[in-house]
Amino acid sequence: MFAQLMQHLPLTTFRRCVTRYRGAFKVKSFSCLDQFLCMAFAQLTFRESLRDIEVCLRAQSSKLSSRDSFGGGS
Repeated sequence: MFAQLMQHLPLTTFRRCVTRYRGAFKVKSFSCLDQFLCMAFAQLTFRESLRDIEVCLRAQSSKLSSRDSFGGGS
């Protein structure tokens, strides 16, 4: 369901904002899109801490492993 919801994210606009505000400055591996997806997931599932987010994402790793379902990287 999360992947279906994220399909409505306007990636072109998102990437334009990242570029405009230099959001990817000194990013090494965890892209702005990855961070946004984690924070959106946390909001939608009412997570309360970073540990809670990590535990929940790890439990869902088989469902979240394909970045293609979220529109790829960046």
